[in-house]
Amino acid sequence: MLQAPEITPEMVEQDKVYREMGLTDKEYDMIKDIMGRRPNFTEIGIFSVMWSEHCSYKTSKPLLKKFPTEGKQVVQGPGEGAGVVDIGDGQGVVFKVESHNHPSAVEPYQGAATGVGGIIRDVFSMGARPIASLNSLRFGNLTTDRVKYLFEEVVHGIAGYGNCVGVPTVGGEVQFDDSYEGNPLVNAMCVGLIDTKDIQKGIASGLGNTIMYVGSKTGRDGIHGATFASEDLSEETESKRSNVQVGDPFMEKLLIEACLEVIHSPALVGIQDMGAAGLTSSASEMASKAGMGMEMNLDDIPQREANMTAYEMMLSESQERMLLCVKKGEEQEIIDIFRKYNLEAVAVGTVTDDKRFRLLHKGEVVADIPVDSLAEDAPIFHKESKVPAFYEEYQNMPAYAPNVTGHADMLKKLLQQPTIASKEYVYDQYDSMVQANTVFSPGSDAAVLRVRGYDKALAMTIDCNSRYIHLDPEVGGQIAVAEAARNIVASGAKPLAITDGLNFGNPDKPENFWQMEKSVDGMSAACLKLDTPVISGNVSLYNESNGQAIFPTPIVGMVGLHESVSHITPSHFQNEGDAIYVIGETAAEFGGSELQNVLEGRYFGKAPAIDLEVEAKRQSELLEAIRSGLVVSAHDISEGGLAVAVAESLFTGKGFGANIAVEGELTAALFSESQSRFVVSVKEADRQAFEQAVENAHYLGTVSNQGKLVVSNGTEEVINEEIEALQQLWRGAIPCLLKSKA
Repeated sequence: MLQAPEITPEMVEQDKVYREMGLTDKEYDMIKDIMGRRPNFTEIGIFSVMWSEHCSYKTSKPLLKKFPTEGKQVVQGPGEGAGVVDIGDGQGVVFKVESHNHPSAVEPYQGAATGVGGIIRDVFSMGARPIASLNSLRFGNLTTDRVKYLFEEVVHGIAGYGNCVGVPTVGGEVQFDDSYEGNPLVNAMCVGLIDTKDIQKGIASGLGNTIMYVGSKTGRDGIHGATFASEDLSEETESKRSNVQVGDPFMEKLLIEACLEVIHSPALVGIQDMGAAGLTSSASEMASKAGMGMEMNLDDIPQREANMTAYEMMLSESQERMLLCVKKGEEQEIIDIFRKYNLEAVAVGTVTDDKRFRLLHKGEVVADIPVDSLAEDAPIFHKESKVPAFYEEYQNMPAYAPNVTGHADMLKKLLQQPTIASKEYVYDQYDSMVQANTVFSPGSDAAVLRVRGYDKALAMTIDCNSRYIHLDPEVGGQIAVAEAARNIVASGAKPLAITDGLNFGNPDKPENFWQMEKSVDGMSAACLKLDTPVISGNVSLYNESNGQAIFPTPIVGMVGLHESVSHITPSHFQNEGDAIYVIGETAAEFGGSELQNVLEGRYFGKAPAIDLEVEAKRQSELLEAIRSGLVVSAHDISEGGLAVAVAESLFTGKGFGANIAVEGELTAALFSESQSRFVVSVKEADRQAFEQAVENAHYLGTVSNQGKLVVSNGTEEVINEEIEALQQLWRGAIPCLLKSKA
């Protein structure tokens, strides 16, 4: 690792050291103009992390401005640790998603674990109690030892941290595709609950107020983690294990409880997590947001290792650390609160009014930077955009017409596709019941948690079908938001807002930037139509391995509100004799489908069409029918189409079966992935009222007690399979792949 004290500004420039830190020649020249001199080694390091894509959003800011961020339900939009949405009774739900892709590629256990820890800190730094975690994971196909190792260790890391910190992991998704083989995606989401009067912000205001450091000591782990997350992965990636932090969930649990107590102290002015770029980002952002400056003495920073340089302390991303601004003269009250939890709170600096970010170390000024140049005034770059040739090719292709002869055999194959197959291997390792508020745990369309003491509950999901976005990013972006909303509505809740995790390749490639642009356009249109503003999020770019980008993957995390617990609706069939309906129209749409993947081993053609007007109407009608007590169960139709959705609705272990009849071309009826559709069950006595309440509801058949899925096309049986046998294939697929030899 580069060492600081003896390296002069002249040497930095002569040896192009700034390039090793991720800065371009143009950016280095901009820094010299800002400073009016050559920056020293420590200052270059500070600029490099704050101007990295991970911290500054210098490439994505022009696109992020397209998102709708306001609504009557929004209490706090983007710009703080997490967003906040009103849920009535003086309460708010706080949530955000964050990526930890690059660390998880080189050190999957700690990369995933610290991703969980970091997003939890974002939520409790707002003053909220974390009540749930979710995750969205992407890996290559489970055919190589390397991918199996990454998959297993990421799951172990999430479980190892989440189960110890006392926050239930209640939902998520896992998808597999070759595009993620060298660059897995690990997106962690946290949801918290708060009394809106207690909301905190990450500001350092008040001239002379004290800056206090709380939590774990600072070590050399994670140095330049933010810039590491802003570059392509390559064969040299293994050498960057030092850029991966190490987490301590037991320390985090103490931090949660201490911080939730300290927010009630009148001595507290502001609080922020030390996340990406560690002490540098938290300190400079808190000062800049308040229109103030900050001076810190690095001699006072609690240090885990000897002889740490200013550069190392400022760029370390050691975990479980918080920065507080405290009223001058009232520090002891804060110290005493943290002492109760065996945590040290140390004064390390003061708020100034000169808008400078000044650092002292061993009696010398080692950095003196205009604070706004690090945070508010970081450069913004407008990248070149170009339509990829393959997109034009896909759009001009004739509609893909799959040839399926054995529909029962195809259903079995689809149920064993890793993206469709049961994820019990994953979520059985997670504690989903701690805190004792979980109503629906992993395996449902949306997780549901009761709000203790009130007749209401929260639904939450995280979703994205990147195959559709690969084929058509604008349409795929609309589908990503709409599908998340379908999951929420199917559980009986009204969608409130989203948090997004925008995972893309290298934005310097015009085709990649075009995918970003169009995805954001699509997501924005869906958010406006469905009244789900974007309240927080994260951007992760440079997700490439040896020059090959991942499929564009803008993850959507969504939270909804059950206005009464009586509206909570399961995704599985519940009673023998109930009527089964499909809501929505089915067309022969197979581009990007699981059926296309099984038959062709690749994705091509057009993505399924979506009409946002129709989507909004269907969701509204179904939600009203649920609230009226007309719906027993509801499940959205996604990967694999209707046949898979009906089979999944029968995987209850209660011996149910179904007798249904489908119309039209058989392969399309069973396996098309047409959008805006649900499978629901309704009591026989409520059929007429349900059909009046919901347009485009088509009767399929009934739930039986025969333990078989029987499907006919009006003239003959095309599927007649034991549910137990289908469920065994579905449940056993991923464990079998993990045990098989590469």
